[in-house]
Amino acid sequence: MASRLDFSNQTILITGASSGIGTAYAEAFAAKKANLILVARSGAVLRQIASKLEQQHGIQADVVELDLSEPGAAQKLKDKHPKVDGLINNAGFGTHGFLQDQDPAKVNQEVQLNCGALVDLTQTYLPDMLSNRKGFIINIASTAAFQPVPKMAVYAATKAFVLSFTQALWGELKGTGVRALAVCPGATSTQFFEVAGADAAAGSMRTVDDVVKTTFKGLANNSHTVVDGASNGALAFFGRVGPRRLVIPVVGRMMSGRN
Repeated sequence: MASRLDFSNQTILITGASSGIGTAYAEAFAAKKANLILVARSGAVLRQIASKLEQQHGIQADVVELDLSEPGAAQKLKDKHPKVDGLINNAGFGTHGFLQDQDPAKVNQEVQLNCGALVDLTQTYLPDMLSNRKGFIINIASTAAFQPVPKMAVYAATKAFVLSFTQALWGELKGTGVRALAVCPGATSTQFFEVAGADAAAGSMRTVDDVVKTTFKGLANNSHTVVDGASNGALAFFGRVGPRRLVIPVVGRMMSGRN
């Protein structure tokens, strides 16, 4: 049964808040009267977002310009902002192409940001939530988490890690008052494909507002995982239960049409 969640006067930390889904989360939580800590490398953009949200909603929005893929980033963040009521691990990016053609340094950064930084931040902020017996951790996975994806092998593997990690964490947190939720968007209208160096997905894409609505529903239901959109849910089911010898070629053909 869904429960009503009150976020007013809570402090929500959002990584990757300078664009796309991260900005949409910031806007949604500000509208619910939560105070924000916005984290990304783009300080100037964050400050514009923070100023707008403070004026519109009368909340406090602090900005931290930080590269979360660097060692010790989570502790630096906690030193500045030791207490949060909610953590949204949204920062991440994908790479596209055959593995042997990709920049090793960029791939390493992808793994560190998508997986390492997410775990570090979770482990850094979780103890206080457990002490207070309340709070939530939202980790952004992907429908790519449900099957291997040729030409996005590393990205899909990082999101499979995020999905497994979050579901296990949800199991560990039962009865503690702290919630963990893996959010799995499919193709969404953001700059993701541009950054990854791939063409946008064919067909209609979901919006960032769709993802946010799905997130709030999953959080209220204390779900461990939500997939945004019915068609994406069907694709995720196919990727999860279909024979790998069938699934991998199908996904590979889907990706072959992109740069």
